[in-house]
Amino acid sequence: MPATPFDSAHLHQLFPTGDTARLFSDTAEIRAMMLVEGTLASVQAAHGVIPEVSAAAIHRASLEIQIDPGALANATGQNGVTTPALVSAFREAMQAPEHGQYLHWGATSQDIQDTGLMLRLRQALGQMEGQLRETLTGLGRLAATHADTPMAARTYGQHATPTSFGAQVASWGWPFIGALEALPELQKSCLLVSLSGAAGTASVLGPDPAAIRADLAAKLALGDPGRSWHTDRTPILRIADWMTRATLAAGKMGQDLVLAVQSGIGEVTLGGSGASSTMPQKQNPVGPSALVALAAHARGLNATLQGTAVHAQQRDGAAWFTEWLTLPQLVLTCAAALSHAANLAQSLQPNAAAMQATLDSTGGLILAEALSFALAKEMPRPEAQAATKKLCAQARETGEPLEHIARAAFPGLPSDLFDTSRQLGTAPAEARAFAQAVSQI
Repeated sequence: MPATPFDSAHLHQLFPTGDTARLFSDTAEIRAMMLVEGTLASVQAAHGVIPEVSAAAIHRASLEIQIDPGALANATGQNGVTTPALVSAFREAMQAPEHGQYLHWGATSQDIQDTGLMLRLRQALGQMEGQLRETLTGLGRLAATHADTPMAARTYGQHATPTSFGAQVASWGWPFIGALEALPELQKSCLLVSLSGAAGTASVLGPDPAAIRADLAAKLALGDPGRSWHTDRTPILRIADWMTRATLAAGKMGQDLVLAVQSGIGEVTLGGSGASSTMPQKQNPVGPSALVALAAHARGLNATLQGTAVHAQQRDGAAWFTEWLTLPQLVLTCAAALSHAANLAQSLQPNAAAMQATLDSTGGLILAEALSFALAKEMPRPEAQAATKKLCAQARETGEPLEHIARAAFPGLPSDLFDTSRQLGTAPAEARAFAQAVSQI
């Protein structure tokens, strides 16, 4: 198998990242860094730090010249960072040493790379917002349509009490709403410019480094942190945490769908299910399975990434390299998960008949809790529980429906007690509340 399935010729459709993958190509990284360099020069000229004519030449060149990422490989391998090779290639391509000398004035490699990364993360988060909205639109429609569709709730893998498919859908969707609602504050507080110089002191950035940083942030539409964050990876880690939580929410949905389409259950039909190479009767839950795998991958990546918070002193190569190894993979993992989630939310359909068949197959045992509480109106609760357990045991031993046994023993039971559609509790209301919340986002 290839080193990563995200850009594999034959696996990338199993883990579809869409346009997000392009943001983490070599070319996209170089272009983002060049944009930062060109904008920095313009801001520095406005503050009188470098000549305006040189800034204009640098800014124009940042938009026009093309730099081959492969040509930077040897120097990057030696330097442990891309920026020095990029700056050298940039100056050479400009063919104007009188202007090129002012390129990268007073900045450090991490300023350029971190700020370029933030530009790409901003686009990635914007794309993920679109995927979340698409997912929620589909889930909201399902929840509203099937708010009253009865199905068996399961705890510890066992039949518990009746619920509705709409409520099940709502349980998938609320974490997505939480992620969507958290996004504006995350973007505002974590998409930050970096401009602090070699050791975070901004010692050669000009007479007013804070003003230059603020103007650079404004021109790039990023936040101004008001400080150096070279070794404080909190912005990166918070973005990574958000992506992990979104991926895990999709994984929960996937896990439930894998179980829902099992042979003998078949309570959900998936659009575009996968085929087996040798068993023509099968329709494998490929999308849901991918969601479960991506959730596991995100957990591992995020755990490794959290270690990059332990940045030694004013710069730490190992911590930074670890970030490069894990963060892009985590971004693509989240993108692929949200792509699958959006597709499933739009295409899956519940099988109401199969859901009712599951409820009926319990012989009324799924309503044992409702029975015990009905009896508790006529006797102390412990006695009601004991009586219900005895009736359930009799139903299991004889195969007779619990309703028949219970009514024979207690003729005054409510007429609708064993109607599963009347024992859904708050499930329909919860489904409709979720659908209403989706309509307002």
